[in-house]
Amino acid sequence: MSTPDHEGIARAADAEALEILGGFHPRPADGAPAGTGTLLLLGPAEPGFWSHVTAAPEFLDGGADPLDRWSRRVIGALARRFDAAALYPFDGPPWVPFQAWALRTGRAWTSPVRLLVHETAGLLVSFRGALALGPRLALPEAPPASPCAACADRPCLSACPADALGAAGYDVPACRAFLDTPGGRDCLEQGCAVRRACPVSRLYRRDPARSAYHMSRFHQP
Repeated sequence: MSTPDHEGIARAADAEALEILGGFHPRPADGAPAGTGTLLLLGPAEPGFWSHVTAAPEFLDGGADPLDRWSRRVIGALARRFDAAALYPFDGPPWVPFQAWALRTGRAWTSPVRLLVHETAGLLVSFRGALALGPRLALPEAPPASPCAACADRPCLSACPADALGAAGYDVPACRAFLDTPGGRDCLEQGCAVRRACPVSRLYRRDPARSAYHMSRFHQP
C-alpha cells in the first residue's frame, strides 16, 4: 500500500492510460462515502486509451461489458494500492452522482448544449471511476473559467444534424431515430457531431473507434 499523493496517483493511473480529470474535498452533501477527504475522478487519457484497453483480457475473452469489467479491475487495483474506495458511474441504481462531482472539481462545467464540458477533454469527457481517499490531498489549482467563456463561435449549438441536441437540451428519441437513417452513419462511426464540434474536443484526440464503440452501446436495441 502506498502513501497517497496527487502526483503519485496520477502516475499510477497513467500507466493504465487513465488520468485524473479533477478532484475535490467533499462536503457532507456531496454524497461521497463517509470519511472521504479527497475524491478523484478518473477518465481515459488520450491519445492512446483505446489501443491500451482493447488489448486487455476483458476485450479478448468474449464476455459482456468489457470496458466496465476492465474499469473495475484496474481502478479497483488502484484503490487497493492507495487505500481508497473505488466508485463507478455504471453502478446503480442508486447511481453515483458523477456529473455533480465533475462540476465540484472546478474542471468541468455545463456547456451551452447542457452537456458537461471539461477543460482538456471538452464535450468528449467521460469517467471510468473515482477514488475516495481518506486524507485531504493537495490538489492542482483549477482553471478560472470554462473554455466556453472564450468560445465565440459556439459550434456545438448548431452541429447536430438531427437538431436533437442544442440549447434546448437533448431529445434522446430524436437522436436515436436519426441514427437509424443514412445520415446518422457519421455519428455512429465517428461519434456525436456535437461533441466533436467543440474546439477543446478536437484537441483531445480520441480514437474514432472508441467513439464508435460508445455509440453502438448507446444505440443498441
